[in-house]
Amino acid sequence: MTDQPHTVPWRPLGDTTVHFWLVQRMAKTCNVNTAQAVADGALKTQDWANMVQRCRSCEWTEGCQRWLDNHDTTQTAQPRESCMNAKVLETLANGKPS
Repeated sequence: MTDQPHTVPWRPLGDTTVHFWLVQRMAKTCNVNTAQAVADGALKTQDWANMVQRCRSCEWTEGCQRWLDNHDTTQTAQPRESCMNAKVLETLANGKPS
């Protein structure tokens, strides 16, 4: 899977560590094991970095944290359509070839 960078208007980016964990939590909630996806070649490390970078530019950080807090990770959920990583997560969750 080759992930294209998402163009957004300029604004200060959020903290890398916070957004790394938000993407990780969102992936887990969507039943995506990012480490396994990288190991399987379904997710390139640059694609993972792009996912974190896109998340850093999102203005819905606090809402995302609340959304994640309200979703039980024992039941697979879909990210909000407005999630900048929704398409990538859907592709990985469905096991589509890269």
